[in-house]
Amino acid sequence: MDASLHNENSLVRLFRWIYAGLDRTIFMGMKFTIPTRFVSPLGFLGMLTFILFIILGITGAFLMLWYEPILDRAWDSVENINDTIPYGFHMRNIHYHASNAMVMMAILHMYYQYFSGRYKIRNEILWVTGILIGVLTILEAFTGYDIIFSERAELAISIAASLTNSIPILGPDMRAAFFGSGFHDFILRFYAFHVFFLPIVLIGLMALHFPRFMVFDVPMVMAIAGAVMITGGVFPVDMGLKFDPNVPPGITVPEWYLTGLYAFLRSQYDKFVTGVAWPGLFIFTLLIVPFIDRYKKFSWKDRPIITAIGITSIAQIVVTTYWGFYIDPDRTTYLMIKLVKNAEANAKKQPKKSEATITLPEKWIYYVFVALIGFQIYLNIAAYYAVLNGMKNISLFIIGIIMLVFAGMYHLYRHGRFNANNPPAPTIPIREKIKSDEQKSLEDSSIPKDQLSYENQTKSKGLLNTLLGKGKKSRTSFEKMWNRE
Repeated sequence: MDASLHNENSLVRLFRWIYAGLDRTIFMGMKFTIPTRFVSPLGFLGMLTFILFIILGITGAFLMLWYEPILDRAWDSVENINDTIPYGFHMRNIHYHASNAMVMMAILHMYYQYFSGRYKIRNEILWVTGILIGVLTILEAFTGYDIIFSERAELAISIAASLTNSIPILGPDMRAAFFGSGFHDFILRFYAFHVFFLPIVLIGLMALHFPRFMVFDVPMVMAIAGAVMITGGVFPVDMGLKFDPNVPPGITVPEWYLTGLYAFLRSQYDKFVTGVAWPGLFIFTLLIVPFIDRYKKFSWKDRPIITAIGITSIAQIVVTTYWGFYIDPDRTTYLMIKLVKNAEANAKKQPKKSEATITLPEKWIYYVFVALIGFQIYLNIAAYYAVLNGMKNISLFIIGIIMLVFAGMYHLYRHGRFNANNPPAPTIPIREKIKSDEQKSLEDSSIPKDQLSYENQTKSKGLLNTLLGKGKKSRTSFEKMWNRE
């Protein structure tokens, strides 16, 4: 033991020292699982959401170095980051698309937990904190694109201030606290909310929300990061028009995660009802779901009322986001209950399908891995020349492809290790299997050995003749091999 410790290099000793120092911290109370083979990402969407939060923190810290939270300089400073600062275009696009991806991932994570019924396993606190994290994530994204102070941001600011002011009793005081006395106050206050207050609350809620056992899948993390970069390369975020109070603003809409709320406001109903009370009721309903769900089973098929409410909420979000008209929730809920019951009846009639797996021989694993290494080298060279030639969106797209290729290489590596550690069971030749069957039959039967052996050989040869067909040559050669054995 002493010899093995003495032979450790300095890097291993450093990691051992860090591990010993973290042994009594909260981080060591969590159990991280790194899968040795592919697992469905639906089970760890929360971890992927947290990875996107880390990406946002890193890129946001970079953007803070050059952003100026001053009314007449905010838009110009963002333009300077986008067009002049080295790698500013990359950081801003990654930050923007990662924020959209985090909102989407949080919504997917919430609905997966909802339909799978995982909040029923004594996870009520995790569910409530998760809903609060989702709401704050949308507010964080909302404050982020408002501090650019473009025409689109000005529309969102005006709507938010009007909705806050419509709240009875507390509305005017809340508006003064959050928005100040004008646009000068608003920029600085929203900047403080975006970079400090909301992230601090999010981190605190995440500390409560994280379960003790978490899955960290390296290929999926790299794939998510690569997808964000590819999206930034294909759809680079636009600066928009700088807001000018002397020029009437053009027609614009807010971000996709607020378009449904914007559709309600355009319905000409009362602002407080459509913009505050209705979204608040939706959030409150989600918060109390674990306490009103009294079904004993977890499957969505066995919880028709809860499932119908969930499908209705998804349908309402989709419809209001894309078409902007109101859905009657009562009639739709009744329809969804009928659809869920019919789906349950049809599912019971369907036979269960076995999962299909793809296996590669060891030789082909090496070939594909070497090909991916060569492709990775080519992509790095291409990204380097794209940066030198000023092709910012092309270079960001190629970096995203590099991340995806690395994810594929890692998955191929762990697939090969899994196959090496779990070799397939050896196959038994036909002749040996027949002999073992004969021996077992002799032990359990009173039929003479010679007669049983003759009958088994006759049946086996008849079966092989059927498999080989009527070809005389193939049948004769196989009979010679049979007799020789």
